[in-house]
Amino acid sequence: MLNINQRLQHIFGGAIGAAYPELEHPPLAVTPSQQAKFGDYQCNSAMAMSQMFKAKGAKVNPREIAEKVVKNLPDNELIEKTEIAGPGFINVHLKRSFVSQLLSNLLVNGVQPPPLPKKKRVVVDFSSPNIAKEMHVGHLRSTIIGDSMCRLFEFLGYDVLRLNHVGDWGTQFGMLIAHLQDKFPDYLMTSPPISDLQAFYKESKKRFDEEEDFKKRAYQCVVRLQSKEPDFIKAWNLICDVSRKEFQRVYDCLDIKLIERGESYYQDMMTEVVKEFEGKGFVELDEGRKIVFATGQSLPLTVVKSDGGYTYDTSDLAAIKNRLFDEKADIIIYVTDSGQASHFQVVFAAAQMIGWYDPKVTRVEHAGFGVVLGEDKKKFKTRSGDTVRLMDLLEEGLKRSMDKLKDKERDKVLSPEELEKAQRAVAFGCIKYADLSHNRINDYIFSFDKMLDDRGNTAAYLLYAFTRIRSIARLANIDEAALRKAAETTEVLLDHEKEWKLGKCILRFPEILQKITDDLLLHTLCDFLYELATTFTEFYDSCYCIEKDRKTGEVVKVNMWRMLLCEATAAVMAKGFDILGITPVSKM
Repeated sequence: MLNINQRLQHIFGGAIGAAYPELEHPPLAVTPSQQAKFGDYQCNSAMAMSQMFKAKGAKVNPREIAEKVVKNLPDNELIEKTEIAGPGFINVHLKRSFVSQLLSNLLVNGVQPPPLPKKKRVVVDFSSPNIAKEMHVGHLRSTIIGDSMCRLFEFLGYDVLRLNHVGDWGTQFGMLIAHLQDKFPDYLMTSPPISDLQAFYKESKKRFDEEEDFKKRAYQCVVRLQSKEPDFIKAWNLICDVSRKEFQRVYDCLDIKLIERGESYYQDMMTEVVKEFEGKGFVELDEGRKIVFATGQSLPLTVVKSDGGYTYDTSDLAAIKNRLFDEKADIIIYVTDSGQASHFQVVFAAAQMIGWYDPKVTRVEHAGFGVVLGEDKKKFKTRSGDTVRLMDLLEEGLKRSMDKLKDKERDKVLSPEELEKAQRAVAFGCIKYADLSHNRINDYIFSFDKMLDDRGNTAAYLLYAFTRIRSIARLANIDEAALRKAAETTEVLLDHEKEWKLGKCILRFPEILQKITDDLLLHTLCDFLYELATTFTEFYDSCYCIEKDRKTGEVVKVNMWRMLLCEATAAVMAKGFDILGITPVSKM
């Protein structure tokens, strides 16, 4: 799909350069118009250019600048006419034939990404729960946001590595292994039946805090695990496997694909990393610790603790080095809560200081997010004050989704299989969309009632809207083959103002994806899908797609170009859902 905004920027960039070659890096601002009376797009560069002249001591009227820019516009395939409005806005009207042709291309070729100048390698580090602890709502946010970012980059044609940086190493494993040895002495022969790892973790923590002998043994277990003694590695693997099975239940529900690379993966690389920092003279001693001050940062990284052990700082440095050099990443994105922003800022600064990457060449970014709040606007907890287990939350979503479908008597019209599909689509779609439709930087309030409401900007509303659009062709007895044939032979007419508005809205999809690629804020896509669905409703209410006999209800006329607009809307919505990780259903 062509990005119309980018194409206009290219045209106006050329015109501005031709009109004012003396201006270095003149501002280029092209945006969709908010109101139809101001055309389809606006170029608002003239005012900012006037300010640039003023700074140089020259007084040039913005309208005069706009006129000169318009005079220098080259012949092109998409602009019908321009007008200069107000202090110097250039209103752009697109050619209807051009928009119609783009819609026909979309219908014939499907929703295709814009061409990529270069296929880049993208590493996304997300989800990252801790072994032996439950996944909670914070992990839910990281999992949903990270998965959606991966889906976006995958659709655009990048080579994406989805990494799960699980907390699978560290001193807590000493107490877990010591407790395992006491509770299941024959663990090496028969797999221990640990069903509730959370309770197991709490028991071992209690003993660690209260029993001095146990504490000593736990420390010895850590040392023996780090020395990679086979029995201790086996105990560690057993504990990790119990956790993995729990995590996988969540990932299966949400359709998440990940490659696990926990902290343990980077253990052998850490020694080398510390040596490299020492070799370049960046390591200082501080009360037995080895620390590194990165350029421009007031807080140091602790690369070796006073007891000789490594830290999160060391493993994060080893991980970033591995991703830059072994994975050859062009883009690395860390999706964790905003509380870790300063930590990553220091890690990135240290990696730049030692020369591992240049931020002008390689994009390394922390995509932080706010916390999940309950409806009381406090941290999301159970009634007893515990952290909400993620699996309980997903099961509650399934139950509520089924209640909602039965309220609407969908169980009377859908087969049991269709009903279950709709239940899962609504439950998991609503949980994902509620998260993604909020600006990730802000905290957000978790409310099943709001999520499952089929009015307003929710997944429930969009899924119903999508199913309704898909059903229009079914009602008119038009199958996919007939739609495909029509796409190749029928011109998409855009004479009615609502047809025109819908056509332009559909074609803004590549602009939206470009914006999200730049700022990693996925709520923009949710806002766009909601705007597309409401724009479609306006079109459908004003423009008959199918005309029926009032008495018999039989279809007497099908306006095929409008059916094609329905099809183009559904195709873009389906691709939008796919990027958000939401599964639509054909019947609901």
